[in-house]
Amino acid sequence: MADNQETLLLKIKEQGDLVRKLKAAKESGEKIQEEVAKLLALKAQIKTEDATPQKFSLKTAKGTRDYNPQQMTLRNGVLEKIIAVFKRHGAECIDTPVFELKDVLTGKYGEDSKLIYDLKDQGGEILSLRYDLTVPLARYLAMNKINTLKRYHIAKVYRRDNPAMTRGRYREFYQCDFDIAGQYDPMVPDAECLKVVTEIMDSLEIGQYVLKINHRRLLDGMFEACGVPDDKFRPTCSTVDKLDKSPWEEVRTEMINEKGITPEAADRIGEYVRLNGGVELVDQLLKDEKLSKTKAAVEGLQGIKLLLEYCELFGIKNKILFDLSLARGLDYYTGVIYEAVLTQPIKIGNEEQTVGSIAGGGRYDNLVGMFDSKNKQVPCVGVSIGVERVFSVLEAKLAAGDISVRTNEIDVYVASAQKNFLEERMKICTDLWNAGIKTEQSYKKNPKMLTQLQHCEENGIPLAVVLGESELKRGVVKVRNIKTRQEDEVPRENLVQDLLARIAELNVKENGTA
Repeated sequence: MADNQETLLLKIKEQGDLVRKLKAAKESGEKIQEEVAKLLALKAQIKTEDATPQKFSLKTAKGTRDYNPQQMTLRNGVLEKIIAVFKRHGAECIDTPVFELKDVLTGKYGEDSKLIYDLKDQGGEILSLRYDLTVPLARYLAMNKINTLKRYHIAKVYRRDNPAMTRGRYREFYQCDFDIAGQYDPMVPDAECLKVVTEIMDSLEIGQYVLKINHRRLLDGMFEACGVPDDKFRPTCSTVDKLDKSPWEEVRTEMINEKGITPEAADRIGEYVRLNGGVELVDQLLKDEKLSKTKAAVEGLQGIKLLLEYCELFGIKNKILFDLSLARGLDYYTGVIYEAVLTQPIKIGNEEQTVGSIAGGGRYDNLVGMFDSKNKQVPCVGVSIGVERVFSVLEAKLAAGDISVRTNEIDVYVASAQKNFLEERMKICTDLWNAGIKTEQSYKKNPKMLTQLQHCEENGIPLAVVLGESELKRGVVKVRNIKTRQEDEVPRENLVQDLLARIAELNVKENGTA
């Protein structure tokens, strides 16, 4: 149906152009009328098609989803914890447009460039939806001539991927990025990025994890030492990046058959990418016959050694693993790269679920220069938290009954035990709202008492102010603890202070949204 509509619109445009040309050329009136009649007939077809009822399936687009109040409460709670860590480290918040000029995004993502969503021409600008938050940051820094910035950015990004929604893979999803831009001493900001990741992982409490680290210079040096041609470093890197999902034999086959690497070179790479460890492994590789003769590899190993020293000072060395199989496929990385991975399946109900990577990032010193007319570089290092994976784990736990959430933050419900108390309820609500107390009431004029109390229990509201005729005549109201069902009479003029004290005592904390 849509294709027919587009074809008709194209024909109408062409026919309209023809009519205008005939009029401009002052053709005979008969010829013009004939073509105008054809134009009107085409337009009539459009109206006929529009009038035809169209059947369609009511659903969200592939790779997208809606979020109910319970899910949004979980998500906001996660984002609050992440933002608290970002702010603890002095990060400022920015935002950028959801779409960019296509030229801004082109050539930055290696083989993943095919996953970029292109938009139709909108008035002369060729646009694409942003693929991540890193390239827009580089464009922002270059465009505004910013040399130093510590920023965080939480926003949706878009990838034309095959979604696996149960594992937190979507076409539209949130990224939470923390980046440090500026010319600083080696590995100092890089180590802080790793510290940020550990603090976030610890605060989310979703499971045991390890932070894998590697270095792009080491990978380049390793490929060189193994006999890989320079022009095949990046394609080889993209293939090595698949080792977390595929066995070595599959990766080796792809290297040879698709990337054109010789079997001998692939086997030499295989010897290295199976290694992981700590400072001892770095020292061992610095003495390696092949790597020690390769400048890039030595630079990478020295960088890793310094990073591990700083991680020890930050108290996170026991959470770091130097892993030569870590490659990260994006083209813009130039130095250290890292990834946070859960080491054990997550127990959800009676089942165990494997999650994998939760965060990833690295150093990208040349990206900003790509957008600067004078190729002025602004070195950057950062990390992206894969919050969708975290959300999928928590939502599965919620569905299995392992955790529960409260979707509203109301502290006090104003109820009435008899009829005709709506006006008095409204006055009390106003006093409580003006005092900053989270309050609600029934929108019915004469609600049933049992219904009001059930609403409190179902929504986790801890306190109720109950109005009654005899109490109001004496200038008091009842305050009911919903959980214990204890009721106390409180003078009307002392109600605000009494409730504030009770809320503090019950430790009902304000959970403002992210």
